[in-house]
Amino acid sequence: MNPMGNCGSISRLGDPNRRDDAVKETFIDTKVTYTLELEGKLYVIENVPARVCRETGEQLFSPETVGHLQRTIWEKKKPKRVIETPVYEYGQVADLQ
Repeated sequence: MNPMGNCGSISRLGDPNRRDDAVKETFIDTKVTYTLELEGKLYVIENVPARVCRETGEQLFSPETVGHLQRTIWEKKKPKRVIETPVYEYGQVADLQ
């Protein structure tokens, strides 16, 4: 992994040649927790390699990583552990405040 990350920039107006309003993005290689809701079940996969933007938090995955995530869920591999988690409806949470 490259601890320095890679730098790039994007234009807020979508024009790559326009630099006066460009936003710098710095990506770092790290491990993240990936979550997916599928058919009423919540899947959590820990320690997934990703490139993460320091400024926005956007996560990018390599094609190999995406394939591994899909196989893990589609093949219903045995999980390391199972967790129980509460589920709230947004309106109910807002009403409590």
